[in-house]
Amino acid sequence: MQRLVRETAAIVEVELIKLIRDPTELISRAIQPLLWLVVFGQVLAQVRGIHTGQMSYLAFITPGILAQSILFSSIFYGIAIIWERDLGVVHKLLVSPAWRASLVFGKAIAAGFRGIVQTVVIYLIALAMHVSIRLDPLAILAVASSVMLGSGIFATFSLIIACIVKTRERFMGIGQVLTMPMFFASNAIYPLDIMPDWLRVVARLNPLTYLIDALRGLVINGGASVYGFAADFTIMIGVFVVLLFIAVKLYPSLAE
Repeated sequence: MQRLVRETAAIVEVELIKLIRDPTELISRAIQPLLWLVVFGQVLAQVRGIHTGQMSYLAFITPGILAQSILFSSIFYGIAIIWERDLGVVHKLLVSPAWRASLVFGKAIAAGFRGIVQTVVIYLIALAMHVSIRLDPLAILAVASSVMLGSGIFATFSLIIACIVKTRERFMGIGQVLTMPMFFASNAIYPLDIMPDWLRVVARLNPLTYLIDALRGLVINGGASVYGFAADFTIMIGVFVVLLFIAVKLYPSLAE
């Protein structure tokens, strides 16, 4: 266990150094949630066709836009893995004595820290727009845990795709095909109740739905988790463990 922690921490440190040296990706990705909240959220808030109970529509979509930022930044994490393969970094890691689980787990945790940065941006935008945000330490800690877990899920999923397609062009095509359906087939911008039955089934199979459900109960004052926090975290942890296992098995194939 000590070896796993030590090797994972080393991978996380390397990823964070890269992030600090080149934060342009995070800065550019902060523009998208700004547009969604300021433009999309304010416009649809004037439409009375989407019922969100006692919660304002802007407050309703804030956790959804946070989850969207996590999804979009993490799902393209695999492109960096393909770059590392082309530069020979993956080959060097695979011939090292480090456990494969440490390499993959470290990447997932590093993606989580990127998600934390996105969370800070969303919080600042929401506060500037007078969205009622929970700021008690326990809620913030739970939000950080949710963000780390959600980022880990989608970053690991991204790594699996990278291991299968192995080229940047194919990865970009598949990534774009997957992100928007996952986003719209969730409870990010509208409740599941207004979906047709078939789409509701798809949404309940979508891990993004449970991330948003947890965030909606943790981020917004007066918000509530529909499925319950225990169910949300259990499902997300289960999905992450399965994806982590698959990614560890496939990671060596990236060097082929």
